[in-house]
Amino acid sequence: MLFWIGWALSRFVARAIGRCRYIGVENVPKQGGVIIAPNHISYADPPIIGAGLPRQTHFMAKSELFAVPVLGFLIRGVGSFSVRQNTADRAALRKAIDLLGRGRAVCIFPEGRRNLTGKLLPAQAGLGMVALKSRAPVVPVAIIGSDKLLPPHSFFLRFARVRVIWGRPMTFDDLYDRGMDREAIRQVGERVMRAIADLLASNL
Repeated sequence: MLFWIGWALSRFVARAIGRCRYIGVENVPKQGGVIIAPNHISYADPPIIGAGLPRQTHFMAKSELFAVPVLGFLIRGVGSFSVRQNTADRAALRKAIDLLGRGRAVCIFPEGRRNLTGKLLPAQAGLGMVALKSRAPVVPVAIIGSDKLLPPHSFFLRFARVRVIWGRPMTFDDLYDRGMDREAIRQVGERVMRAIADLLASNL
């Protein structure tokens, strides 16, 4: 119930203030485990992504957020789970794999953190590890304009024009049998980031 209340509120804000357009959302499977992999340019990205999907999405979020009063309660209540940044957080990886195995949608920001540089960063290893272990398809997503909706260091939303572009699901049949091979993990991340870059370039 809490998730759908948050979903409705986020969708209203995304439409009314962000004037958000969702493009290609039909590329997201309606059932079964799927990894949503967006670029990350604003703290507004998670609710914007969630509001664009007609199914509950579990977000892998940095552990510090869960210690913030009220916010921690809310994000835990909508199904998010914590990950320790810049570490091999095996508990978070197991949680993601378990959710995918139960047919859930899991959002992992491949860059591992908010990126304010204007250029995509290399994917962290977590995305590749979860994708190879779970064998769930990965949907690359390009977010454009959310950094104008909620700029860095701002606590207030501003009117903006946000676009969210969903790419086609990606699978890695040539890599699955290689298990947790470091090069296979790197290749998954590289391919996904290339797909995000292509979506960004084609929609500027």
